[in-house]
Amino acid sequence: MTRIYATPANETPESPVKKTRSETFVYEKDKEWEPAGEGVTRQIMGYDGQVMLVKVKFEKGAIGTPHTHYHTQTTYVASGKFEFTIGGEKKIVQAGDGLYMEPDILHGCVCLEPGVLIDCFAPMRADFLH
Repeated sequence: MTRIYATPANETPESPVKKTRSETFVYEKDKEWEPAGEGVTRQIMGYDGQVMLVKVKFEKGAIGTPHTHYHTQTTYVASGKFEFTIGGEKKIVQAGDGLYMEPDILHGCVCLEPGVLIDCFAPMRADFLH
């Protein structure tokens, strides 16, 4: 089945972005890295009310403080090496590996080698927006 997406008559390519979603194209070079903890920074790479993609950069030894949230989270290890603890289970992951965190499960990590994680949240993390 082919889907056709129409642009509403009152919306143009120059229309301001709605607060309920990000820009359509998000370029790393145009995004500031936001502080997200000691030795941790992030870039929000796209979102709407249903989903959010976030790139998180860690320095060696940086800690992703253990926490919970009601969002479903999947994480892809783009680079580096991390020790993750999810629901009391501790594993080491590295570039190319993936993780799944169900809602409300305690999870956190320690960065063993500098790297980048790609986090996907559903629904989006409104608390990450300014």
